[in-house]
Amino acid sequence: MRDSRIATFVIVHGGWGGGWEWSEVAELLRERGHRVITPTLAGMGDRAGEGGPEIGLETHVQDIVDVLEHEDLHDVVLCAHSYGGMPVTGAADRVPHRIGLVVYIDALVPRDGQSAFDLVTAQFRKDAHASAIDVGGGLRVPIPAELLPPKGIVPEAKWIDYVERLCDQPLRTFADPVRLRRSTDLPPRAFVRCTSGQLDRDLGDDPIAPVAARARAEGWTFRELAAPHDPQLTHPKATADLLDELVAAPDVA
Repeated sequence: MRDSRIATFVIVHGGWGGGWEWSEVAELLRERGHRVITPTLAGMGDRAGEGGPEIGLETHVQDIVDVLEHEDLHDVVLCAHSYGGMPVTGAADRVPHRIGLVVYIDALVPRDGQSAFDLVTAQFRKDAHASAIDVGGGLRVPIPAELLPPKGIVPEAKWIDYVERLCDQPLRTFADPVRLRRSTDLPPRAFVRCTSGQLDRDLGDDPIAPVAARARAEGWTFRELAAPHDPQLTHPKATADLLDELVAAPDVA
């Protein structure tokens, strides 16, 4: 059973990013006594030079499983942001005995057999394939301009630093379906809905809205955060406050 005061967090970043995105939130949580690990998925961030055409969704699922097993972690609060919900869902299915709670932060949550492309707009799928570039025999997708944080949302220097560290993402990570093996004995789940975003305007539709509706319908613990889609950038303290609250909340199993 998770300690109601102190937790071990593993926070998995979203598309085109890396563990570095969550450093500020991680430090705030550590100041409160929590242990926090922010891994970077293969082929991304400081691991952009690793691997090649073989990097797909299963690679990222295994990345997370490896962290949990090699660190011998238990009762983990496993957090996923945006695309990170894809591999986190797979990892939670593989090693549920190591996880006390899964927290999806404005994240995709696939069902068995679904890929990220299945959960986003047809236009995004089309644009991703059209913009993909060949790097070492593997196709990589640059981040669409409409998904960059809007200018003015944070100080310019912070915005530039953030954007310059984003990198192209392997196409297969969006295209590969998740393969889930369990339908029962899964860890409790919580969903954090960021309410100040404009994904519907930027993408023509909001792919997170139906996921949030599913979370509510299935009775997950549900919270709202008055922040855009990238709260780790724009609202790190509010994000840390909410995660800290979740580990002790009486309504969280």
